Amino acid sequence: MDLNLGCSGAPMTSGLNVSGSCVGTSSVRILVVDDYEPWRRVLSRTLEKQPELQVICEVTDGLEAVQKGAELKPDLILLDIGLPKLDGIEAARRLHRLSPKSKILFVSQWCSADLVHEAFNAGAQGFVTKTDVGSKLLTAVNDVLRGKDSMSTLPKGSAPPAEEI
Repeated sequence: MDLNLGCSGAPMTSGLNVSGSCVGTSSVRILVVDDYEPWRRVLSRTLEKQPELQVICEVTDGLEAVQKGAELKPDLILLDIGLPKLDGIEAARRLHRLSPKSKILFVSQWCSADLVHEAFNAGAQGFVTKTDVGSKLLTAVNDVLRGKDSMSTLPKGSAPPAEEI
């Protein structure tokens, strides 16, 4: 029997007890949402560089993200935008209502002023492009957890208005 399954049956590196249910034992519990399994692995490994960060669940689509976010009430949700079943922006809106204490950090390959603006309006506290994950993810996670909005590389002149972030 393979016990290395995430909440959705997706491979996961940590956060499971022997029954296969999600558990959280560290101070910061994180839900990772991305439809591409190798990318979820990259995110989880990057987060594990800080021992106080624990991936408690990994899911592959927006609807499952809303379900697990409402159920688990994680401290932080790393959320892709291009997700099946429900896009990340709409998932963030729902998560913001269902788990208002969970902070949302978008990690996306797409980056434009309009998209970043929409992400923050949907309830996100941070936005990191996938190309910046290696150098900026942990800083963005720490900023968001401290209540500071965080953005990585944006097109020139494309930051959302200050009143929106």
